Amino acid sequence: MKIIVTGGTGFIGSAVCLHLVLDRQDTVLNIDKLTYAAHPASLKDIETLPNYHFLKCDINDYDRVRQAMADFQPDVVIHLAAESHVDRSIDQAAPFITTNIVGTFRLLEAARDYWMSLPEARRADFRFLHVSTDEVYGSLGDEGAFSEDSPYDPSSPYSASKAAADHLAMAWHRTYGLPVIITNCSNNYGPRQYPEKLIPLMTLNALHDRPLPVYGNGKNVRDWLYVDDHAEALRLIAEKGRPGRKYNIGGNCEKTNLEVVEAICSILDELFPQKAPHRRLIRFVEDRPGHDYRYAIDASRIRAELGWSPRESFESGLRKTIDWYVNHEEWWRPLYEANRKGMRRGLNALRTS
Repeated sequence: MKIIVTGGTGFIGSAVCLHLVLDRQDTVLNIDKLTYAAHPASLKDIETLPNYHFLKCDINDYDRVRQAMADFQPDVVIHLAAESHVDRSIDQAAPFITTNIVGTFRLLEAARDYWMSLPEARRADFRFLHVSTDEVYGSLGDEGAFSEDSPYDPSSPYSASKAAADHLAMAWHRTYGLPVIITNCSNNYGPRQYPEKLIPLMTLNALHDRPLPVYGNGKNVRDWLYVDDHAEALRLIAEKGRPGRKYNIGGNCEKTNLEVVEAICSILDELFPQKAPHRRLIRFVEDRPGHDYRYAIDASRIRAELGWSPRESFESGLRKTIDWYVNHEEWWRPLYEANRKGMRRGLNALRTS
């Protein structure tokens, strides 16, 4: 397949590009603006391969994106380009509106124009895969899980912007017939994740004997999905998913934030016993504003219809992730230092003095 991936130099996007180019032998055009979260070094294993191509471009640039589609002639667009960090959206919401909502609108319009230009047979096979998040559903109590029919109830500027983008994508299917598929995934983790996110931040802070800030009481629950499992699911949906359909993608790995941090500490205790116990670094800090209590994904639809289930348990995936960070300091060092050496975000906009 010929596949355009937007945001392919970011965390999930790079995993998707690596999977498509190396494992599936697809031909990929990666369209990426190269914001702070992009890291071209993540793709060094494929950057010179003949079935990988890169275009530095903002998805808001309709003319360049439309021309790229005309030149590349994709069978599928996998739309991952997004501002994605909740705390950053609290500090400054404007980039989330510009990229996640307006950018998605312009990308949908470019894809619709390209799709309409295709001959009938290719038009029937084309897919626009819009990748979203479980955060659009809001917060769960102690029981239950999000299904594809769960109502939207976003809490943060980030999740609200993704919810808006989901609605636009589905509207372009229902109004114009664009063959859109939407996926909503749980929290991703794995190698090459920007170190402001929970697992890499806690890992790198612990390696530097810096505090491990846990929001509130640490009891907020997330379902964790290993990023390579997510990449495989997206490729499967791109090939076999049904237009107009939504698919939830989850890891079936519910953990409290405190359990995640303690699991990181346990692995680091094994790797660096001279610094144990790493739990001594845990600090409970002021909670994130609008912090959803619990997310859980019901992934029964993708399992029943497409036969997908995650390969990694949380334990196996977490160990692979920590091993990767321990052995790839050249990748994370400049990003970690640029991220104010492990400081948290999400409170600046709420300060009055």
